[in-house]
Amino acid sequence: MAFDGITVAALAAELKETLEGGRIYKIAQPEKDELLLTVKNNGSQYRLLMSADPSLPLLYLTDENKKSPLNAPNFCMLLRKHIQNARILNVTQPGLERVVHIRLEHLNEMGDLCEKILTMELMGKYSNIIFRDDEKIIDSMKHVSAAVSSVREVLPQRSYFIPGVDEKINLPITSKEEIRAGFEKLLTEKSVAVNKFLYQNFTGISPVMAAEICFRAGVDGDKPTLSLEKDEGRRILEEVLRLKEAVEQKNFFSNIVYKNGVPEEFGVFSYKIFEGSEIKEFQSISRLLKVYYEEKSAVTRVRQKSADLRKIVQTAVERSSKKLDLQKKQLSDTEKRDKYKVYGELLHTYGYEVLEGAKSVTVTNYYDGQEITIPLDGDLTPMENAKKYFDKYGKLKRTYEALNVLTKETEEELHYLESVAVALDMARSEDDLLQIREELVGSGYIKKKGTGKKVKTESRPLHYISNDGFHMYVGKNNIQNEELTFQTAEGGDWWFHAKGMPGSHVIVKCKGKELPDETFEQAARLAAHYSRGGRQDKVEVDYIQKKHVKKPKGAKPGFVVYYTNYSMLIDTDISGILAAAET
Repeated sequence: MAFDGITVAALAAELKETLEGGRIYKIAQPEKDELLLTVKNNGSQYRLLMSADPSLPLLYLTDENKKSPLNAPNFCMLLRKHIQNARILNVTQPGLERVVHIRLEHLNEMGDLCEKILTMELMGKYSNIIFRDDEKIIDSMKHVSAAVSSVREVLPQRSYFIPGVDEKINLPITSKEEIRAGFEKLLTEKSVAVNKFLYQNFTGISPVMAAEICFRAGVDGDKPTLSLEKDEGRRILEEVLRLKEAVEQKNFFSNIVYKNGVPEEFGVFSYKIFEGSEIKEFQSISRLLKVYYEEKSAVTRVRQKSADLRKIVQTAVERSSKKLDLQKKQLSDTEKRDKYKVYGELLHTYGYEVLEGAKSVTVTNYYDGQEITIPLDGDLTPMENAKKYFDKYGKLKRTYEALNVLTKETEEELHYLESVAVALDMARSEDDLLQIREELVGSGYIKKKGTGKKVKTESRPLHYISNDGFHMYVGKNNIQNEELTFQTAEGGDWWFHAKGMPGSHVIVKCKGKELPDETFEQAARLAAHYSRGGRQDKVEVDYIQKKHVKKPKGAKPGFVVYYTNYSMLIDTDISGILAAAET
């Protein structure tokens, strides 16, 4: 979710409460597009990060300090000259614009009190940090000339204004009557999808918030505005006015929505469109933003770092798939082996009927009573023809037996490689990737380098607690699967795995107790979710006590066999299952 105006409203409220009245103690510019202000207020110290990075503009309070360059950039030096030790008078947001104004009081060179404004504009690639007085720009982190923008120049001594403020309805600064009139007028101007209509005509409303408004109003967001029933339009307007009231009253609820353990969205309201998903609540919007972007960045970084492993696995999968296709084709060619055996046996029985030089002979097949025509080599005797067919039969039989073994080995190799691919999708840290790399080295897919010592990692299986209080563990890769099944689990513990597809081993520690039905279902959901079928609605899961699970001699990591198992068809939703706190 982008930094929409509503998120900025929650952030501005937090900064107002925390920073107003404080003094700027330090000013640093750690990166080209980034400021870090240290503020002392009410006996505490705060750091305000302001980033105008076009790919990820940010504004939030942080506990972390950053190393500054030896020589401060010009913009940083200018701010130090003017507002070092300045007092923060107020923090404001104009309507629901993605803009925050920090008004500062400082002493000028003559010792007179002056006021300046430090403005943070969170506008995607147009983001900027602008230092100004009430009307004129003093300087900015990024200079924007007329050659770059025909809408607004951002240069010293140019007038400051926010472009496009009159084009949309701005909820906090517009009365309910004006909103109602503008809403009804806009609805009749042109036909557009309702959700698009909302974020195009109301300042600060993002596509996600537009979808939320439609969901709460019980209206299909893709429905054209000109097709709306009168009652549908009324319900949408009511939700828009409720949003206005919530922003004005600062009824914010900072939370991150997770999907498959990965942060998917964040927001400052309790979104009904994400009900049933895993939600993590935060007391501070700054803390939310820091966690969200750090986790999002970590997932992206892990995916980038796993690219070489994915390529190795994909190459091996393609090679094994081609080999399996060839083996299956050769196997199908051996299906006629029994026919040659019958030919040989019938020629032994009816050889006396074959005329010299005959190209074929028709006899009765004593296996089914049907007549059968046997092709012959006219230059060979009946017994020589029979031997020829027995030789063909023997060769095809040996080929069939060898291919049966080879095909099974190739299928097992493919299954193993697919399990590694699932593990790569589950990887959430560089330690997870190190463990998978170690596994691929051990399996011969990557050449061993260095001393060959085992790599120590902090990667651990996922840990959940059932509603009945039982501990459930999920292997994130084949090494962890094997450790869970054959080292962590005891004979009476229960073991779960998605049926017939690569996935995690899930074990439930029983401590000699009988598992309740709900714990069986939650463990099965974990096995279904952390498998190749995790995106399906339902997956069949096998479960059995650990003592019945065996590892064949010489099998690859994570490969097991079992015979007398139970099965259940279960959904893949794990949002209601409690993850144990990390220790």
